[in-house]
Amino acid sequence: MPTYPSRRSLLQGAAGIAIAAPLLSACVTSGGNDDKPAANTGNKSADNPLGVKDDAPLEVVIFKGGYGDDYAKHAEDLYKGKHAKATIDHKGIQKVGEALQPRFVANTPPDVVDNTGAGRLDLATLVGAKQLSDLTELLDAPSFDDANTKVRDTLLPGVVDDGTFDKQVLTLNFTYTVWGLWYSKPLFASKGWTYPKTWDEMLALCATIKAAGIAPWTYQGKYPEYINDPLLSMAAKTGGEALLKSVDNLEPNAWKSDALKAAAEAFAELAAKGYIMSGSEALSHTESQAAWCQGKAAFIPCGSWLESEQKGVAPSGFDMAMGPVPARTSSDKMGPAAVQAASSESFIVPAKAKNVAGGMDYLRILFSKQSAKAFAQSAGTLPAVAGATDGLTLSSGLGSTRDAIKAAGKEAFTFRFRTWYAELAKAVDDATGELVNKRATATEWADRIQKAADAIAKDSGVKKYTR
Repeated sequence: MPTYPSRRSLLQGAAGIAIAAPLLSACVTSGGNDDKPAANTGNKSADNPLGVKDDAPLEVVIFKGGYGDDYAKHAEDLYKGKHAKATIDHKGIQKVGEALQPRFVANTPPDVVDNTGAGRLDLATLVGAKQLSDLTELLDAPSFDDANTKVRDTLLPGVVDDGTFDKQVLTLNFTYTVWGLWYSKPLFASKGWTYPKTWDEMLALCATIKAAGIAPWTYQGKYPEYINDPLLSMAAKTGGEALLKSVDNLEPNAWKSDALKAAAEAFAELAAKGYIMSGSEALSHTESQAAWCQGKAAFIPCGSWLESEQKGVAPSGFDMAMGPVPARTSSDKMGPAAVQAASSESFIVPAKAKNVAGGMDYLRILFSKQSAKAFAQSAGTLPAVAGATDGLTLSSGLGSTRDAIKAAGKEAFTFRFRTWYAELAKAVDDATGELVNKRATATEWADRIQKAADAIAKDSGVKKYTR
């Protein structure tokens, strides 16, 4: 069976897949920001906070993938309502890197780009080449919906941090992904099962599920990063913000912390008790998710794209829902409702665009409640704008992720190492695959990952980030 990137990998908004990195790197020596086009701006006012020149053309390039590009065109219509004299050149494409790499090299990029998809431009290279506009002015501008609220204050937790590199906000992500454990509400109701809040409750429920002839868990075995998510979520709840920082900042012995080892022990116990469906290690994400939809397993770990991905696979009335990872201890530093969440679908305004102000104002409009609500209705996906789904009738899965984010409040968290350090991400994936297939202990798991983290920390050739 052919291999391909997992959906989680495609959602990452930082390191990404290196499309034409060598050529893009040449931008650093081809003038940097010194040869930035002359400002194409107008007068700033309450109605035009970013100073867009009313008749300046705007070029918008959108990744036309699973979400299509109608949502982007809807925002363009709103933009025209503000800047009636502007002409908009809209391009909906799929191979963003292939199409735009020569234009970045030539210093003639579009005004705003949805840099998403497997063929996207390498974000790390763009950042290093200083090819991206700092979006701080946009974030501090009044929102499109409410002049008394800044754009930054309309976004869900973590969105600004997800686009921050060396204290500059260089990208803004439009969709919001939540990770947790998925189950069928009708199945649980028919069996009288209650979603567990603690790990002890999870293990007790797993024993009951197994006795009923159903595997308690399955996972996307060929891509063990999927089962990493609940393990790392459990550790984050136990260790809190200090753990997130120590791991992402490559601190010595971070992976040997009590919180991470306890989480690894929990998943080793899950495997040891036979609570993971036999053969899961050999399954792709589509195969494991199909088995789960067929009722062969009760739980599967995944991000909030699962419901959309299972359309046409999940039977009628399956009514999937996502719950937060159960707490490992009674003294966790985060509450039981805390969830791992991060933004994706990365939008950028090139530094050398002809209409930087227009690109930013387009994003101000795109990230409005009005625009985000239209996106949620058409795409069935949670936007990164707070309150965008209020008042909408949502599907079971999307409704559960929206409810999870509301319940988590400020305790929505994410690790950053996966997007900053691809080699460390792979080391964690490989170690967890060994752990949940009973070929490594929790101590061996921690030692193996810590060795990989230490090697990256000592490698002067690897760009380091801190949080």
